[in-house]
Amino acid sequence: MIDFIDRLLNRITMYRLVLYVLIAFVALGAIFGAVHWVPVDPTALVFSTLFLIVLSWLANALFAKIFDAHPNHESTYITALILALIVPPASPNSLAGVTFLAAAAVVGMASKYLLAIGKKHVFNPAALAVVVTAFALGDYASWWVGGNLPMLPFVLVGGLLVVRKIQRFDLVLPFLGAAAISCIALSPLFDPAGTLERLALHTPLFFFAFIMLTEPLTTPPTRSLRIAYAVLVGALYSPYIHIGPVYSIPELALLVGNVFAYLVSPKRKYRFVLREKKAVSADIYDFSFEPVKGLSFRPGQYLEWTLAHELIDSRGNRRYFTIASSPTEPNVRLGVRFYDNSSSFKKRMLAMKPGDPIFAGQLAGDFTLPDDLSKKLVFVAGGIGITPFRSMVKHISDSGGRRDAVLLYSNRTNADISYKEIFDEAETGWGLRTVYVVTGEGEPAPAHNGVKGRIDADLIRRTVPDYRERIFYISGTEAMVSGFKKTLRELGIPLAQIETDFFPGFL
Repeated sequence: MIDFIDRLLNRITMYRLVLYVLIAFVALGAIFGAVHWVPVDPTALVFSTLFLIVLSWLANALFAKIFDAHPNHESTYITALILALIVPPASPNSLAGVTFLAAAAVVGMASKYLLAIGKKHVFNPAALAVVVTAFALGDYASWWVGGNLPMLPFVLVGGLLVVRKIQRFDLVLPFLGAAAISCIALSPLFDPAGTLERLALHTPLFFFAFIMLTEPLTTPPTRSLRIAYAVLVGALYSPYIHIGPVYSIPELALLVGNVFAYLVSPKRKYRFVLREKKAVSADIYDFSFEPVKGLSFRPGQYLEWTLAHELIDSRGNRRYFTIASSPTEPNVRLGVRFYDNSSSFKKRMLAMKPGDPIFAGQLAGDFTLPDDLSKKLVFVAGGIGITPFRSMVKHISDSGGRRDAVLLYSNRTNADISYKEIFDEAETGWGLRTVYVVTGEGEPAPAHNGVKGRIDADLIRRTVPDYRERIFYISGTEAMVSGFKKTLRELGIPLAQIETDFFPGFL
């Protein structure tokens, strides 16, 4: 069942999944409101949702034109839908209600441009919108989507799908723990069981955690910082915290967390210009972009890339790609796999010519080399999952360093092998041992260091006799990473010696 769900999730982008989940929440809210299961008027909810979507789109288009930006329309719709789920629905004949909706939509869109530093927005747009309108108009978010039992199962299912897709349980779980501890500790009545029940069943805890907290543009880039961010927001989630007459509310707690995330995160978005592209295997192209001042990264990290193009399909205009180049190289490189039925994004990318621009930001990732040079390593790559290892290996070669490392690189055919010259250079330069594994039926083993079959426990025992002493880095599809992680656990490798990278390109 889990494998089936993962296959479905791999067919849809992160932004599109969130969009579908939010639409489902609104539709369920209208249905449940009609039978009086949730405290909303279905007609007012439908009107408010459509009004917020239209006005948010218009406001975003206007700000994008003023600031010469390339907007992501899915992000606009997501913000509008979140607002529809957390503010009181208004009927068309309510001037105050419509004014509140209009103010929330405009403030949310404006925050992406007016409160952006280095083209990076600081605050969650929906959270900022309801905080500003609360202080300016005296109208507060009702968070009707949370705190009622009929909606809770659907919020849990939809929210968990989103968190599984973006692999952010390291963010959600610390938040939930911190929120529970904070509410219990600060409650005027010492009733832990009752406090937890009220927290889980009568507050928007899970919608907030799954949808609001995980918004990717305002979260820190590494696991340790994400945990700190989650704990901070969770601690402030308690309604018993106040400064004078101002009490903590979920959206205010999130904005404080956003400030922390901004302070500890890379601050810029970058404009790259294509210099060269070339095929490096049967269906993988290497893109080389002109150097950008101020871009500092560690081998193995990734960026979110935005490519403006016409007729954007359901997968949107953003992608996550690992940086394939080393920080020592003059250009920034990407390795991208293309398919016959590629998305509009990839079709436009493949059609790029030298001089064409592309934008990137949100540098992130913990899949990096250990600082201790004495650590023995094994790199395990499947297909396009080779890109972080291309960056790592090239960095070691260019830096004149030495690492005791083995690369196990699996592909379906010999023609799929990419960046072989980089690994061959490292073999003669500092002793990298590479084993090329080919799985395709009827395909011969590679002539140099080649093996026919699959990377399994037996292959590891034969090619890496001291495997128990090594740290394993695994990069590829989620199914490949999960399967190989299970193999390593069966070999007795402790979790502390396994580093996994859910390849961000599949988001």
